[in-house]
Amino acid sequence: MVVKITDNYLENKEEFASVDVKVPTYDSKVVTAKALEAPRWVHFGGGNLFRAFHASIASHLIDAGELDSGVIVADTHDSAVIDLVYNKYNNRMLRVITKADGTQERELFASVAEALFAGPSEDRSGFEKLKEIFKKDSLQVVTFSITEKGYVLKDPSGNFFGGVQEDIDNGPANPGNGMAILVALMLERFQNGAAPLTLLSTDNFSQNGDKLKDSVLTIAKEWEKKGYVSQAFIDYLSDDSKVAFPLSMIDRITPAPSAKIEADLEAAGIEECKITKTARGTNVAPFVNTEEAHYLVVEDKFPNGRPKFEKFGMILTDRDTVNLADEMKVTNCLNPLHTALAVYGTILGFDSIASEMKDADLVGLIKQIGYVEGLPVVKDPKVLNPKAFIDELVQKRLPNPYIPDTPQRIATDTSQKLAIRYGVTIKHYVDDPDRDPSQLNFIPLVIATWLRYLMGINDEGEQFETSPDPLWDTLHGAVAGIKFGDADQDVHGAVKGILSNKMIFGVDLYEVGLGDKVEADFKEMLAGKGTIRKALEDKLAQFSKSVD
Repeated sequence: MVVKITDNYLENKEEFASVDVKVPTYDSKVVTAKALEAPRWVHFGGGNLFRAFHASIASHLIDAGELDSGVIVADTHDSAVIDLVYNKYNNRMLRVITKADGTQERELFASVAEALFAGPSEDRSGFEKLKEIFKKDSLQVVTFSITEKGYVLKDPSGNFFGGVQEDIDNGPANPGNGMAILVALMLERFQNGAAPLTLLSTDNFSQNGDKLKDSVLTIAKEWEKKGYVSQAFIDYLSDDSKVAFPLSMIDRITPAPSAKIEADLEAAGIEECKITKTARGTNVAPFVNTEEAHYLVVEDKFPNGRPKFEKFGMILTDRDTVNLADEMKVTNCLNPLHTALAVYGTILGFDSIASEMKDADLVGLIKQIGYVEGLPVVKDPKVLNPKAFIDELVQKRLPNPYIPDTPQRIATDTSQKLAIRYGVTIKHYVDDPDRDPSQLNFIPLVIATWLRYLMGINDEGEQFETSPDPLWDTLHGAVAGIKFGDADQDVHGAVKGILSNKMIFGVDLYEVGLGDKVEADFKEMLAGKGTIRKALEDKLAQFSKSVD
């Protein structure tokens, strides 16, 4: 039996079942027509996370009769994603959940009504269509999965990026930056009745809703200064009874499409599931592979109403609880462990996170960071259990060999992550009268290893390819003069500017008593080959506490 994603899944349900693909019960043409007539949900960022998670929520809501229209997807980054992933397959997508025991769950989604490219292009038809959509009173929620960088408007010096400044100067008629595009669309809504709307960031970083609001208001206020918009528009965006910016905590590992899954689907008889690469270097496929575990905790703030998200995959709660869930994950129970594996995995030559989880030293490292150093200062959000969260991560999620996630991918933009992933825990130790940062041993060790990473020299003493980072030139330049093979040299002058940088760590590591400890660990790793591994082994032997 051979099937294609674009086959009629209602008429050919048995054929899909024969290749273990669950299909929807709704007619995609009906939900598409309804979405174009009275849209309720727009999503920015048509990448893997949306297709694995948000599209699933929408599809299951439609199947259950809780949502009567599909999602309209907009992308402002790569038009080829719209062409090669959505349009080519009638906006269908195949999700493959991979489990550690090798089994798979396959499900077809047809919950996307239309996919539009709204970014800078000679053809602005997608942007114009979105203008009409944003005018509709029926629109209830706009969600985002555009990565943290999509919200950033200024460079490290505090100056607007060139494209952002152009949008500020030129006004809302033809914007190119994603945030400027969004504000221009909100202006259309304001000028055509000012109906309420929720702008919900579901990107994986802390205080995401507040960051989205700040970026939106920054553009709007700059336009107001230049006379493009009125103060009344600023007031509309600032009134959370009109425009809400809820916080969220999202968690689902959804890496690039896997060649193994591609081969499995072909062997099963599912045609046209090839991985291709766009001109911008994005690997895309009509399928998306992801893990079974998933979490999405959302502040329940929807002034124009919402679908019953809580029935299929969202935990709706109050703002304080979202903050606690987010802090639990991002600063203690997941992201710090991920970053440790990213830095170590890259510098030790691993090509997957799953393979790192076969290394007793690296497993010991993340257990110490999670259970011993992080868990004691976690504030329990109640809607999720912190220890159970780490248990699932360490025992099931990270060891899953069918999630082809790489340390190199996670190591991207590390300088932008350290303040949240380690700085917050350090601050908790500073603020707690019963604790002291000097009790921390493995977080400083990871930071020291990151300094070695910045040298671009691996544990074999050889140069290696580092992952992209916006501060790479500055950081690498600071340590470039440090000699590999000399553990007695004075490194303070080279690393002081890094370790004291509150923008990087959220604290001055010297002021909280950790700078010298990091320097000592770093110097140990300069002695020669194998010293990164040896430093970890020594630390585990000296400070390791038993973790069940």
